[in-house]
Formats: sequence, C-alpha cells, structure tokens
Amino acid sequence: MKRKRLNTIFLGLLCLLLILSSCGEKVNQNHKAGKLIYGSTKDIRDINPHLYNGEMSAQNMVFEGLTKNEDGRIKPALAESWTISEDGKEYTFKLRSGVQFSDGEPFNAEAVKQNFDAILANKERHAWLDMVNEIDTTQIVDDHTFKLSLKHPYYPTLTELGLTRPFRFISPKSFKDSGTKDGVISYAGTGPYKLVEHKDNQSAVFEVNDSYWGAKPKITEVDWKVISDSQSLLLALKKGELDLIYGADGDQLNTDAFNALSKDNSLVSVSSQPVASRAILLNSKRENLQSLQVREAITHAINKKNIINGILNGSEEEAESLLSKTAPYSNVELKHIDYDVEQAKKLLDEAGWKEGDDGIRYLNGKPLKLIFSYNAQNAQEGTVAESIQADLKEVGIDLSIISEEKQDFLDRQKDGDFDLQYSLSWGTPYDPQSYVSSWRIPAHGDYQAQTGLEKKAWLDNLISEVMVEPDETKRQADYSEILTYVNDQCVYVPISYSKTKAIGTSQLKNVVFNDSQYEIPFEKMYFEEE
Repeated sequence: MKRKRLNTIFLGLLCLLLILSSCGEKVNQNHKAGKLIYGSTKDIRDINPHLYNGEMSAQNMVFEGLTKNEDGRIKPALAESWTISEDGKEYTFKLRSGVQFSDGEPFNAEAVKQNFDAILANKERHAWLDMVNEIDTTQIVDDHTFKLSLKHPYYPTLTELGLTRPFRFISPKSFKDSGTKDGVISYAGTGPYKLVEHKDNQSAVFEVNDSYWGAKPKITEVDWKVISDSQSLLLALKKGELDLIYGADGDQLNTDAFNALSKDNSLVSVSSQPVASRAILLNSKRENLQSLQVREAITHAINKKNIINGILNGSEEEAESLLSKTAPYSNVELKHIDYDVEQAKKLLDEAGWKEGDDGIRYLNGKPLKLIFSYNAQNAQEGTVAESIQADLKEVGIDLSIISEEKQDFLDRQKDGDFDLQYSLSWGTPYDPQSYVSSWRIPAHGDYQAQTGLEKKAWLDNLISEVMVEPDETKRQADYSEILTYVNDQCVYVPISYSKTKAIGTSQLKNVVFNDSQYEIPFEKMYFEEE
C-alpha cells in the first residue's frame, strides 16, 4: 500500500515535470520564432488612427505619420524631408518612394491628401489639437510631394504631425463612405506591424508587415492578451504566460507591483526618464472651491512626500510645478506652496471656515465637504485619494471618495461634476503645447476645473495666441504668463513627475521607451538567442 502511494506520488511529480518542461519548451520555441506575448488590462478596441477609441500603442504599431518624435527630436518618417516657407505658413514634404500600405495600395501624395481631408471632415472631434484648426489648404504637388498651407505660422506643426493620432495614414481602401469619421472597413497602414486577428476583450494578433519600408522587426509577432484584472495580469507574468507588461500609470503596473517584481531574477524591469506630471485638479467653479484661499489651503495641506514615499515608494521626483522645468517653455520661476498644516488652517480661518465641535469646518452653517472621484480601474489613484482624505481631515475638510467605472468617471469629468480629480499631463512630446491647448476644450477636466477662474477667457485667448506666435521670445513670455496664472490660482496640486515602467522576461532585450508614454516600441525589441 505504501509502495503504491509512493508510485502515485512519483508519477504525479513526473507528470508535473513533463508539463513544466513542455511549457518551457513552448516558451523557447515562441522566443526563437520572435513571438512576444504582451499582457494588458485593456483591449485594443477600434484602432482607426483618425479616432480616439483604440489603444494608442496598438495604433502606433500599424500606422505612421509624416514625421516622428524620437529622442527629443523631430525625425523623418513617411516624409524623408521637408522645407518651410519664409513666413512659416507653408510646409512642403518630400515623401518616401516605394512605400505601400499593407493592403498593397501605394503611399503617395494622393493618399496623404485623402487622409488629411478625412481628418478635416471631422474637425470638431479634433478641436483639442490646434493644428487641425490652422490648416488652410492641402495640395498634391506631384506623386511624391505634398504641400500643407496654414492660416498662421503654427510653431508645433512638425511635432503634432508626428503624434500617435490623428495625423497617421491609413489606406484609402480602408475608408468607409469615402472617409474615416464613421469608421473604417480595415486597418491597413504602412507601419512595421499589421493586425491579423482581433477578438473583442480577449486578444489581438499583430504580425510583421512584409511590405514595411524600414528595417524588419526581430519581434515577428505580438500576441496582445487582455487580462482585465491587474493582479491576474501580474500573476500571468510570474507564471511565464506573458513576456511583457508595459504601463504609463497605475491602472496596469503600479509602483508596489513594479518594485516587488523587480526582485525576481527571471524578470527584467526598466523605467523611463520622467515623462509627465501627476497632479490633483481642484475645480474652481464648485461652491466650496471658488475661494482661492481654500484652494491654496488644500495645496498646503496635502503631504506630497507621504504620497511619493508611501505610495510611489520613492520612485518619482516631487513636483514643484505643474510641468517639469525640462519641458519646452516651462523653465519658469513660480511660487512654490510647501506642505504647511498650520498655514492651511490659517487660510481657512481667514476665508471664514471655522472648525466645529465635530472637527469639520463650517461657513454659514454649511460644512466644508468635498468629493474626490477616481477611475476604479486604477487602484493607485484610490490609495492617493485616501492619503489626501487623511491630510484634509487634519485641517477640517470632509473629503468623500467615489470609485467609479471609467466611463462614469469620464462623464463626470466632462460635465465638471467633481471637486477633486486625479490628473496626469500628457507628457512628451505633448507638453506643453498640445496639453495646454486642450485646456480650452469643455470635454476636458482641465477646462472644467478652470471655469471658475476670473480670467478664464483671457487664459484661453492667450493659449490661442501662443500657438501661432512666431517670435520665440514672445512665445516664451506668453507661456510664462499662462503657467504663472494657473500656478498662482491653485487649480492644480502638483504631486510628482511620472515614469513609464516595463517588466518582462529576462530573455527579452532592448526594452526601451519612445518619447510618448502612450507608445510601445515592440519593433526595437528582440529575444536573446540561447
């Protein structure tokens, strides 16, 4: 009987070893074939490059622009060169020859014009990007020359043509009803990969685009696996079911998980240079936040070091201003509001908010109650909210926290139905021009938070002016005014400068970062040969 039990145990262990060996062999075969399994909490959705429903990292794999933003510079992409007229209003692009879309259609000036026309047919949807509003005419000069004429000398033109969307090119054969605003019938691009399979909320498969004009990627296939629960995603990586997790913020790869997995010798972890700014929005139009003294008191009351060291594990640098001084036009001397509980209490007293017996402040019988809403998919935001809740309680402010589904959160943001919200700037190459430009769009939380400001109309006008200011000195002066005003009005509580993080199998090499936190350069990665 004992021998029989030992035989059973032995056979069980043997089966387990065979299974593990089989799994390991499969992984090795995948790596040798250049197949990478990428894990994400998000589905790729609709990757039409002219709309905003799809994952940007997936769009970047398939579609390219005339330019690209790389290593802090503007480089040629589908345009191999360009010239700019003396008045700064005409851009003439020399297109690469011999390029074709993955469906075999030629990439030429006609295709470029058709794409521009499709984007401009949906101008209202792209209003956040001033580039769209500045386009006057588009012209086919010859088969491989395209001219773009602007209404004013718009300085971020080449940068914004290289953004992940909307100025990326899709085959005219993919158009629906001669355009793209109502959807597309296929996803044929010129990029290094093509989408060959997509199962909603489950997976997507990208293969190398055989007609790609550039160097062929060593990663020949990217299997995008959707695992909506972040803990299950991390477990899948540890079990060897995934090769890579890549994240710009806490909804996919929070700091605790990153630090814990970094100790695993079978994995490699990397983080980018600071790329964007974390902040808390204070909605100036809400009744209890209309007073500048109250907003400044909240800024004094929030212990940023506790958030950075306790929640972010000291992995990020404390932000003294909304945008890092390393961002263009952002090296501005601004008033710095330190953590100071006593000063916060003093400002609230001066604003007429007196502490009651319950420890909460009151004005004319009304309690100083506020709401912090956050996206439930991002657990890290919830932890930050709890830290701020404790800080504000210390100075007599009752902060309630609402965790809600992403769409509900976005709807609340769009309607301005919030007191405090977590905010992340767009990072390079969007900061400052594209990010600041979006402050004028009502659907954005920044716009809603600023609507209670006395000089909101002036602010929006100055933003419009700086986008078309040809004089570099005057442009810098305008940005200084913009950043000084929002800083002094305490609409934002800067927390830290965020980093993009990635963790993958140790066999995966050259895991690097693009300038944009929303892109993943799969085409630069490769598996180490064994």
